[in-house]
Amino acid sequence: MLKLGEKQTLEIMKKVEFGVYLKHPEDAEGEERVLLPAKQVPTGAGVGDSVEVFLYKDSKDRLIATTKTPLLMMDEVKVLKVAQVGKMGAFLDWGLEKDLFLPFREQTRKVREGEECLVTLYVDKSSRLCATMKVYHYLSQSSPYKKDDRVEGVVYEISDNFGAFVAVDNQYSGLIAKKELFGNVKVGDIISARVVSVKEDGKLDLSIREKALTQILIDAGKVLDVIESFDGALPFNDKANPEVIKREMQMSKNEFKKAVGHLLKSGKIEITEKSIRLK
Repeated sequence: MLKLGEKQTLEIMKKVEFGVYLKHPEDAEGEERVLLPAKQVPTGAGVGDSVEVFLYKDSKDRLIATTKTPLLMMDEVKVLKVAQVGKMGAFLDWGLEKDLFLPFREQTRKVREGEECLVTLYVDKSSRLCATMKVYHYLSQSSPYKKDDRVEGVVYEISDNFGAFVAVDNQYSGLIAKKELFGNVKVGDIISARVVSVKEDGKLDLSIREKALTQILIDAGKVLDVIESFDGALPFNDKANPEVIKREMQMSKNEFKKAVGHLLKSGKIEITEKSIRLK
């Protein structure tokens, strides 16, 4: 009945020199008990009094209680700061005396000291609280958002097959599909996106690009900037290899052709056999 990783209201069953032992109110015999260290015991509290505490494991893997509220509890997803990195993983500052362990195997990218990362809690095989950056199954599918809404979220994982997984508002499940993913997007980035659609299961399909007409104007401006950076003559045209276009322009070949077509119609460029030039 003592729940690791959660806040509970427990009852003081015994006072000792180094603190008090707590039990669940429904555990008449106190078969399960946990220590609340003396410095955490509320002033004037005695046997039979109730105390709200959070349960975790101390540095010797003993169950311990604290009246402090950690920055992260079970079933929550939060951004925490990396306090240090060790041989087995990283340690996160979550507001308690013992830092929270984030194993290397639970990292979607290697984190460094001082960085922040999005994590949730889980109980490992040794019954210890640990953090994981693999938050997909912990995110809600009941967001208040609809198509074309603007949202903000943290990129927590990138898949070569699917795209970038985003925790919208740190709590809702979103995905930027691979075909919508351009630019240097990486795990840990806070991005602004547009809701393309809301799936039947409630997950959000996102895009970091604008609606078609608006995006064409934005892309056309980028193309002009790149042409200018090449002294007014881009060394390839809209028939170039898609990989070349993606590398140089950070957009797909189709998006590039639309932007170039817009610039051509507006008389700002001319297209030759091997280049695009400013007029």
